[in-house]
Amino acid sequence: MIYTVTFNPALDYTVTTNSVTPDIINRASSADIHYGGKGINVSAVLTMLGIPNKALGFVGGFTGRELETMLNADNISCDFIRLENGLTRINVKIKAGQEIEINAPGPEISDDDITKLITKLSKMNSGDYLVLAGSVPKNLPPDIYNRILNKLKGKDINIVVDATGKLLTETLKYRPFLIKPNRTELGEIFDTEIKSGTDVENYAAELQRMGARNVLVSLSKNGALLLDESGAIHRIGGIKGTLVNGVGCGDSMVAGFLAGYVNTNDYEYALRLGNACGAATAFSEALATKDKLKKYM
Repeated sequence: MIYTVTFNPALDYTVTTNSVTPDIINRASSADIHYGGKGINVSAVLTMLGIPNKALGFVGGFTGRELETMLNADNISCDFIRLENGLTRINVKIKAGQEIEINAPGPEISDDDITKLITKLSKMNSGDYLVLAGSVPKNLPPDIYNRILNKLKGKDINIVVDATGKLLTETLKYRPFLIKPNRTELGEIFDTEIKSGTDVENYAAELQRMGARNVLVSLSKNGALLLDESGAIHRIGGIKGTLVNGVGCGDSMVAGFLAGYVNTNDYEYALRLGNACGAATAFSEALATKDKLKKYM
């Protein structure tokens, strides 16, 4: 079973208009609302791929109830901690020639709420997968990843981390099954500029020496590189297309990789499916669909 954690999920309200002018009423040509959050994106793509999974995290108020309703409508299994106070945030995205994003803060999360989440995670079984994705919001302690992983230590859980900087490197002592930095994030970790494929290999190997079992580096239009736990390097090229949606591409790659590996135990196939899922999201208005995935596989 695969579990994903989204600490600060959201409803994303996207408004499209020709232009935005201050001090007058601006009228939208279209509007849409969708669920958001890195872990939720992973769960959505896993569900599309037919992989059993459950989305965990925190929700509050009427917006939290609506988010759960929307996930259930898409057959995405979830088991969120319901907060007594506060609302699941609404992020506003305005498309008016250029895109304006306004991300709201999330609700306050108490130590009791964190304990409830960790208790749920402690019931995971040996061999299960746990996906921790994204930054830690201000309403949570900065060491929340470490708190969770310390509680799961010794339970033989396959940890997947898609985070940046110190948040990622501090998880390496727990021997995560998979980490997925992109090229820029890889350079930031080591305070250097990644100039070549050899640089990608060398710094991926350094992350492996620091504790990661498998290192998947997404390279945008140039595909991806995987350094697997045996030390083998797998490369895949980019897929040609017009970028439509930059949100959720990395999450889709993680989901595709996990689905491919869970089904086959084959790293080459997992990399191929992950790459195709990332492209299927990049070249779509929303997350990857089965039709898009078939095309890019």
